[in-house]
Amino acid sequence: METTLRGVGVSHGVAIGEVRHMGTAVLEPPAKQIPTEDAEREQGRARQAVDAVAADLMARGNLAGGEAQAVLEAQAMMAQDPELMADVDRRIAVGSTAERAVYDAFAAYRELLAGAGEYLAGRVADLDDVRNRIVARLLGVPMPGVPDSDQPYVLVARDLAPADTALLDPSLVLGFVTEEGGPTSHSAILARALGVPAVVALPGAGELAEGTMIAVDGSTGDVFVNPGEEKKAQLRAAAAERKAALAAATGPGATADGHKMPLLANVGGPADVPAAVAAGAEGVGLFRTEFLFLDDSKNAPSEEKQVEAYRQVLEAFPEGRVVVRVLDAGADKPLDFLTPADEPNPALGVRGLRTLLDHPEVLRTQLTALAKAAEGLPVYLEVMAPMVADRRDAKAFADACREAGLRAKFGAMVEIPSAALRARSILQEVEFLSLGTNDLAQYTFAADRQVGAVSRLQDPWQPALLDLVALSAEAARAEGKSCGVCGEAASDPLLACVLTGLGVTSLSMGSASIPYVRATLAKYTLAQCERAAAAARAADSAEEARGAAQAVLSGE
Repeated sequence: METTLRGVGVSHGVAIGEVRHMGTAVLEPPAKQIPTEDAEREQGRARQAVDAVAADLMARGNLAGGEAQAVLEAQAMMAQDPELMADVDRRIAVGSTAERAVYDAFAAYRELLAGAGEYLAGRVADLDDVRNRIVARLLGVPMPGVPDSDQPYVLVARDLAPADTALLDPSLVLGFVTEEGGPTSHSAILARALGVPAVVALPGAGELAEGTMIAVDGSTGDVFVNPGEEKKAQLRAAAAERKAALAAATGPGATADGHKMPLLANVGGPADVPAAVAAGAEGVGLFRTEFLFLDDSKNAPSEEKQVEAYRQVLEAFPEGRVVVRVLDAGADKPLDFLTPADEPNPALGVRGLRTLLDHPEVLRTQLTALAKAAEGLPVYLEVMAPMVADRRDAKAFADACREAGLRAKFGAMVEIPSAALRARSILQEVEFLSLGTNDLAQYTFAADRQVGAVSRLQDPWQPALLDLVALSAEAARAEGKSCGVCGEAASDPLLACVLTGLGVTSLSMGSASIPYVRATLAKYTLAQCERAAAAARAADSAEEARGAAQAVLSGE
């Protein structure tokens, strides 16, 4: 019998196929004592396994490239964390086997993260994956991971580790469904980059029987179990219609009546540029420079290395706009040379601009490198600071830009509710705003952006979040300045229309989403977008807001 389940759609497209479940997680190793004289040998085994897993993660990252590479390199660093390894050595010294010591050390660290209720809790799935890979290597059993199959299938899992998601073969994995995760999880971001339809935060996904036929709509979040031929035909027709609309929509982003809405790309470095250019991005709306710093958590990259990376991105968009976010360190992106290790709640502590203002030499080097990278290039460079809370923050950043001799527009990210509420004040110091909707939702609703249990509050359709977007856009319009959106909200084609109606002046997203947003915007006038935005803000829940906007745009 056909049934419908509802999760969170995070990557567009339709996938119809049989369920295949993720490989079983590593079993808990037995707790047995070893003789004291074996401790040194066991410590050596543990180190070899850790180094091998880290090397494998780095190799997977090199193969995947782009955002996936940065995510996997961060996981490799996690595997070799000195404090974790010290704990493993200590446990072996008092009698644990290598595999049991690794299991228990990671469990202790996991408990700290999961129980803290902070941004770092989102790294629990990544930590579990690293642990499972190390323990599997020590036990000599197959790594947990994507199942072997010579027939295409839909992958179902409790959650997907970045190491698995990054190297999915789209010719075999038609789509995937997870029980946990959220719209801004690593798996969701990588799924969009791969162009694989995906639904996350689906209750009961793990109970779907192996071999069950399902249809996954990554646009709506619907998963149809045992769909009938009529339902399959409907979904295929809808997918074909969307594909035709994609092919028909070309050129700069605009509404049906010609209102310009520049469509920009979110990139992590030079490796992401080809996909952005191929998608017709009109520039870069978010260049995440922290990925350059994650190569070595103990030392900042040299000015020369930074100049080289920045120039490669700037050169790809002659006459285009490139918005660079300066280093956003802290929370889930700790750097040994910058971020304190003993903060009780890093997401609410010294993060982003606060970190840079505490280490002005790091900010100065980055701004100087950006100035040198842009020399002689016909590009419109804009530089923005993350985690701006008020006018004082904005002024400190603008002053630092001027002191570095940077010839560019200076801007502030709106990720903290105070910045949206006092946007006009902040705009006295900077020339533009950029809304990071992922963090703005996290801080507005006190809901960790990586925790599936609170994904309802991470939904960018939440009316309170739309209110903050509207406040920021209204402030920018009143000051004659720009206000873009660079959070994942911009990748939802329907929500892109609402954001346009709210008055934002540009949309930036993962490259794979640009064609979908371009095609959808081209179907509606600015007035229709404004009516949809008003209807969404009048709703009382994310579901009602989406439904209200859809009703307006479909003419119901």
